[in-house]
Amino acid sequence: MHYRTFGRTGWDASEIGFGAWGIGGDAWGQTDDTTSIAALHKAIDLGVNFIDTADVYGDGHSEQLIAQVRKQRSEPLFIATKAGRRLNPHTTDGYVDRQKMTAFIERSLRNLDVDALDLVQLHCPPTEVYDRAEAFGILDDLVQQGKIRNYGVSVEKVDEALKAIQYPNVKSVQIIFNMFRLKPAEQFFNAAQERNVAVIVRVPLASGLLSGKFTKTSQFAAADHRNFNRHGEAFDQGETFSGVDYETGLEAVEELRSLLPAGTSMAQFAQRWILMFPAVSTIITGAKSPEQAENNVQASELPELSQDTLRRVQEVYDKYFRAEIHRRW
Repeated sequence: MHYRTFGRTGWDASEIGFGAWGIGGDAWGQTDDTTSIAALHKAIDLGVNFIDTADVYGDGHSEQLIAQVRKQRSEPLFIATKAGRRLNPHTTDGYVDRQKMTAFIERSLRNLDVDALDLVQLHCPPTEVYDRAEAFGILDDLVQQGKIRNYGVSVEKVDEALKAIQYPNVKSVQIIFNMFRLKPAEQFFNAAQERNVAVIVRVPLASGLLSGKFTKTSQFAAADHRNFNRHGEAFDQGETFSGVDYETGLEAVEELRSLLPAGTSMAQFAQRWILMFPAVSTIITGAKSPEQAENNVQASELPELSQDTLRRVQEVYDKYFRAEIHRRW
């Protein structure tokens, strides 16, 4: 495992992290806690020290599983959680409600069984929140109170990321970036590096499309967002398959498959491509089993990709996605 400086936090974070949405058990089909815990242990055994979760993943279940594992390990771990999606309705005003936001933080403290949260991220708030300085003032106060150590944002759009890093104490931005989503590299990464802001990449495999394992006949469980959120029915469409049309994504994957280095899985290739961008601090690939966790970690050991490979990935994006995807997120 290789490690990267995580912005201004002083952390050295594993460049492959662990995305813990899937183990929450509420949006990725059936899960098994014993297997989920084994996946976390396997990732840590292999050098992963950055784990990303949220208070709404399984209504706190993901946080609680991580707390169980953390107690059993001696290694220093950095746990990032999120706050804000428990708001009902999920509106801008909720993010400037000190009482509600503090209650969310205190609930995560209990779920994770810690005295202070390593990193709290506003959880894809409405765009207007980035114009409300008081939302970030509440986070500053929570830092002063010792409830959180660092804070950042999880965004849907590049424009939101650019607004967020204007606030001086925003230390990280979590954003969707993969072979189907190149806009962050073109319009955000340089600004993040200039301000020494950590970049957390989520949805690196486009909800599994870039694993290369799906076909036109693949079926997804009723409780899997890849079934119920393809058009943004439950939350932002961009969170599911990165917002791309499923069958178009399959066509693009077939073209990308020709670029695979020998002995490399499609999922590993997709992650190694992301690691070619120095602005990226860590990739929070999901894993629901030890085997998936191990497969993800192996991407860190792959050799660098050639400039020709990077150019050809760009060509696939331009052919299939730029016109539709670039303008939306």
